[in-house]
Amino acid sequence: MRAAATSTAAALLAPRLTCSAIRARLLFSRPPLRRVAAMAAAPSSFRPEEARSPPALELPTPPLSKFKVALCQLSVTADKARNISHARAAIEAAAAKGAKLVLLPEIWNGPYSNDSFPEYAEDIEAGGDVAPSFSMMSEVARSLQITLVGGSIAERSGNNLYNACCVFGSDGQLKGKHRKIHLFDIDIPGKITFKESKTLTAGQNPTIVDTDVGRIGIGICYDIRFQELAMLYAARGAHLLCYPGAFNMTTGPLHWELLQRARAADNQLFVATCAPARDASAGYIAWGHSTLVGPFGEVIATTEHEEATIIAEIDYSLIEQRRQFLPLQYQRRGDLYQLVDVQRLGSQ
Repeated sequence: MRAAATSTAAALLAPRLTCSAIRARLLFSRPPLRRVAAMAAAPSSFRPEEARSPPALELPTPPLSKFKVALCQLSVTADKARNISHARAAIEAAAAKGAKLVLLPEIWNGPYSNDSFPEYAEDIEAGGDVAPSFSMMSEVARSLQITLVGGSIAERSGNNLYNACCVFGSDGQLKGKHRKIHLFDIDIPGKITFKESKTLTAGQNPTIVDTDVGRIGIGICYDIRFQELAMLYAARGAHLLCYPGAFNMTTGPLHWELLQRARAADNQLFVATCAPARDASAGYIAWGHSTLVGPFGEVIATTEHEEATIIAEIDYSLIEQRRQFLPLQYQRRGDLYQLVDVQRLGSQ
């Protein structure tokens, strides 16, 4: 019996089972509802509802409960016009395959370097000819009637530069803009040194967007390392976290998949990442491996480092199912710890 339990646990935790296979196995071993209720019950002195301040929002009912998502892992060159047309072609191909949500990589319209950020930056507020990447994304989202998480581009605003992700609705309107909150400043001797703060300014706001494919929390690359941001998005009712990112050849093999699965499993929601394809001749070499992770921490779909587009299915019904299996929201210890959403608290 103990061996059987161990075998079942190993099967549940296998990282690359298909979503349908995991669902079938979990449903087969689903505990009775009375047992779930009993597991969820906690002494009132634990005050689980106080572990989030303000209290966590209920998960909203999404406009779509099941849909296809596309992760466009694009090759990036020094030719900005080529990058823009290339990204558009990838978006159009993904939509032709039924994708309702499309993600682009971090800094997809030019090289990832402090020297290049000022040169390739766009005035998003002005739009038009001074923001060709932005204008293309808005137009293609409208024409294809998709939701587009536009990776990130360098944004010029006044005297500042930002690493910014624009989210477009199916009407082509800008639904939200996330400026990278945590700048990538690292120094691993003998491996990699990079300091975004030499040219970029940190954003000041978390970004959560209600779209035609659900409530989405946005982070960019290094933001994924900070679990507090993901926890905040979950408490605000996010179904999905999207992280355009370009991890490198040092931290990518060690942490990229690990962090995605951790953010998904800890918060019991979907996580989607989109990276640029690897260019071994570039000054900054990206790890690639764009990935979709489900709310049990399972890898639903991924790829290697070459240019590719992943098409996968998101089924939001799995969120409630997983949260029933592991009723963490009822088991938190508000008497011992608390996550404070400073902005929500200040707006009350």
